[in-house]
Amino acid sequence: MTPHPLLGGLTPAEFLRDYWQKKPLLIRGAMTDVGPHIDRDWLFRLAGEQDVESRLIERQGERWKLERGPFRASRFKRLPETDWTVLVQSVNHHVPHIDRILWQFDFIPYARLDDLMISFAPPGGTVGPHFDSYDVFLLQVGGKKRWQISSQDDTRLVEGAPLRILENFDAEETFDLEHGDMLYLPPRYAHYGVAQEPGMTYSIGFRAPTAQELAGQFLVHLQDRIELEGMYADPDLTVSPEPARLRGDMVEKVSAMLRKITWNDDTIADFLGHYLTEPKAHVFYDPPEEPMDRDTFATYCGENALVLDPRSLILYTNDMLYCNGEQLEIDRKDVGLWQQFANARRLVCPAFSEETLDLLYDGYVSGYWLFESSVAQ
Repeated sequence: MTPHPLLGGLTPAEFLRDYWQKKPLLIRGAMTDVGPHIDRDWLFRLAGEQDVESRLIERQGERWKLERGPFRASRFKRLPETDWTVLVQSVNHHVPHIDRILWQFDFIPYARLDDLMISFAPPGGTVGPHFDSYDVFLLQVGGKKRWQISSQDDTRLVEGAPLRILENFDAEETFDLEHGDMLYLPPRYAHYGVAQEPGMTYSIGFRAPTAQELAGQFLVHLQDRIELEGMYADPDLTVSPEPARLRGDMVEKVSAMLRKITWNDDTIADFLGHYLTEPKAHVFYDPPEEPMDRDTFATYCGENALVLDPRSLILYTNDMLYCNGEQLEIDRKDVGLWQQFANARRLVCPAFSEETLDLLYDGYVSGYWLFESSVAQ
């Protein structure tokens, strides 16, 4: 493998072996060309939209204040010159060139990639010393930000704060990041960033569901798919002097019924395909206002590339493919095409089977993918 431009001369294999979920990595000049400039006013407007997750964090001495969007434009006009931060989640869903930055981190499986959040802060802006439960790359875009990091085990939090602020933070290293510099941090590595000059941080985050969340969602998945035959019966019932007691024989019968619920690796893979591609609750797709008919689509499709909508995700295992929480019923002879689409998030093919063409057309009408020529640059 060749060195990856985002990893400061390291190959992806070297990064995964030596740093991923093990220790921090500072990368000077990781990405200086981030595409068209996004200014703070544009970010403020995005923070005012209903389908966008956003936060405003202010520090007032030892006090912290947290507000959640959407925000009116007048709210930002009342901000002081220092000591606040605006954070906007999933900017990659709204800006094509930001989306392209996110997918450059393809040396990590897409199943783990979450979103690209942008935060803006004037001097003194910070979200306080904290740790995240997931891996994160912090890319500085414009301005300067001072990061202090620590491998400390003390994770006690400030009581009553609206944020998860560490009560005690013992900095071990300090870095000043300027435009294009990037810092990788593994999960639960304490960090404290304070803006020295007005600028933005592009935070590339990764999914790390808890065991409890996975278990709960897996049981929901099973609920819709298990079919157990039979009905509770007790023809050998005898009189009991304690009618309110849950009898042992009833517990044993029900236990035997529930032991019929089984799963294997294929069941787990099917669950993960549905669960990991399921869009977040606030995500909606934009179907074409005037979709072309199927025949026109077929002709156009043979001459133009299709690209996944930034909000769409396709994952696969063997010949099973999943898109946006649904299993795709694909023609087996086109499995390779769909896997190519999933990996490259772009598909160019002059000919499709009728079954695949039907599925591609349905996805186009639903807004799951679109023609590359229609994507704003």
